[in-house]
Amino acid sequence: MIDPVQHIDETPNQDSQLDHPMRVALAHDWLVARRGGELVLDAIIQTLNKTDSSISSLYTMFDAGIPITPSIDNLPKSISSLNKLPQKLRRWLLFRYPQAVEQLSKQLAIDHQSLPIDLLISTHSSAIKAINAPSQIIPHICYCHTPARYLWSQSDAYTSSGPIGFLRSRGLKHFAPSLKLWDKSAARNVTHFVANSTHTASQIKEHYNRDSIVIHPPVRTNFFTLSDQTRNDSLLLVSALEPYKRVDLAIDSAAITNRKLIIVGSGSHETSLRKHAIKSKADVQFLGHQSDEQLKEHYQSAHAFLFPQIEDFGITAVEAQSCGCPVIARNLGGALDTVIADSTGAFFNDPTPESIAKAINEVPSSNATAHHCRNNAMRFSESVFENKFQELINRVHQNQQSVEP
Repeated sequence: MIDPVQHIDETPNQDSQLDHPMRVALAHDWLVARRGGELVLDAIIQTLNKTDSSISSLYTMFDAGIPITPSIDNLPKSISSLNKLPQKLRRWLLFRYPQAVEQLSKQLAIDHQSLPIDLLISTHSSAIKAINAPSQIIPHICYCHTPARYLWSQSDAYTSSGPIGFLRSRGLKHFAPSLKLWDKSAARNVTHFVANSTHTASQIKEHYNRDSIVIHPPVRTNFFTLSDQTRNDSLLLVSALEPYKRVDLAIDSAAITNRKLIIVGSGSHETSLRKHAIKSKADVQFLGHQSDEQLKEHYQSAHAFLFPQIEDFGITAVEAQSCGCPVIARNLGGALDTVIADSTGAFFNDPTPESIAKAINEVPSSNATAHHCRNNAMRFSESVFENKFQELINRVHQNQQSVEP
């Protein structure tokens, strides 16, 4: 096992090299959008591509068939039979996830018979860590974004008002006990847990009783950069519009502070949030999906970035800082790793609009703030991630060689 919770050094041992070409299988919960989890998967692929290794296939429960990244799109894929059902049912099929992952495990075992693998890497936020390596001597590294939130930490936040919210709540209450038992048991399939933050590491320990190392996700600091343009007075939020993201709190706090709120993103909660914005009489602009260039411009021009939810890491908060935009975040979760109070942002303690409004009025906005934000974001650059993850692979591979007959 890897040592208990720790951060890998910023400057890993560059002399550590693989002794022979390594064949790697990847597993990811689903390919239905290009979000933070997919960017981490892409970074892992990029890291592997720079070593003497090859990727056999990517195993996933769902694939919407939309472009994610070139590196992900070009991989051969094995997809569970759940993917044949309408995509809109994905969130209603939790009780079928164990069978889907078991099916992928069997396919991996069949593939291994014809072309053996040396390493399994999963990137997990729902169920895919349960995939079995085809042999007990094959290491399974799980990059864990979070133990499934809908089971362990934020089940209440996955419900909403109305008939759909009621049905979702009843479904979770019915299936959660058995899914929790399965999920905890599935953690035994992992030989090496990697957490995306100290918060996630504590969740892995609490729910799975497993130690982990911390490797923060990579942020595209070479793309998200500072600008000379003058910042406006607006607030910015970039998020999937789902109940647990607490966008409603951001809307209400914008109304209290009489500031315009720009919301980038879409999701199942959008209609409800639009109605909420009208009711609260807030000045809110829903922009939906934006290109990377457009997103960068928003980061570079906003007064502050709102981060109202408890997030396991929160890559958008670091992207904002990389562009010099200070962050207003809940004083919990991954934000404790990424935001520095009174320097690169401000924290609020209570999940209320009033608490957020107070932080909005206290967020740092000096001439040096943008540079403080930028310097802080560089701790999470792509090169830092690549070095740390490569060191981990080297260490796991060397440990495997030492125990093989």
